[in-house]
Amino acid sequence: MQSWRAGRQTWPGSRGSATNTFFIELQKIGIYGGTFDPVHHAHLILARLALERFALERIVFVPTRLSPHKNDSVATPEARLQMLRSAIEGEAQFEVDDCELQREPPSYTIDTVEKLRQKYQGAQLFLLIGDDNLAGLPSWRGFEDLRHMVTFVVLQRAFTPVAHEYLSVDRRIDISATEIRNRIASGRSIQYLVPRSVEQIIRTRGLYREVTK
Repeated sequence: MQSWRAGRQTWPGSRGSATNTFFIELQKIGIYGGTFDPVHHAHLILARLALERFALERIVFVPTRLSPHKNDSVATPEARLQMLRSAIEGEAQFEVDDCELQREPPSYTIDTVEKLRQKYQGAQLFLLIGDDNLAGLPSWRGFEDLRHMVTFVVLQRAFTPVAHEYLSVDRRIDISATEIRNRIASGRSIQYLVPRSVEQIIRTRGLYREVTK
């Protein structure tokens, strides 16, 4: 899938200022928002699959401060940001933008998209969302504007596929942040569920020692 925009170039010294039309391929940026409480291997694998399938230049992970659709996070914003940055360290096509952590809550996706449109002017933006967000998607603030600003990419998580009209990454990876937090609280290992650097931060900070929902 490719997106192009037209440009016009005037050749100097030519009679009548002859103009040549050329095309520039738009930069394609994926936006992946979430609480990342904590970030785990399913997040990273799905991001990589989206990057490869839709030929994106990069994935921008955006940790939310407080989602209007979910309960508050367990770990602090600073801890979640540290874990996320450590998880993608060395990945040239992954980056973190903490714009939502810098704003007053709640975190509305359309505000984030507007900010990233300014940062990546002229880019085509792909918004990665979990299929658990599909039912409530039309109720998101500014949805009618948002759907013209981004291309939605649905990350399939449900065991039974959810019907929708958007692009998708169809790979079920049965890892959840809730499971990870509960394993920590009950003293069980989280090896292989999160990057080693994330596990080290969790242990050093003493995160998720109490059972959460």
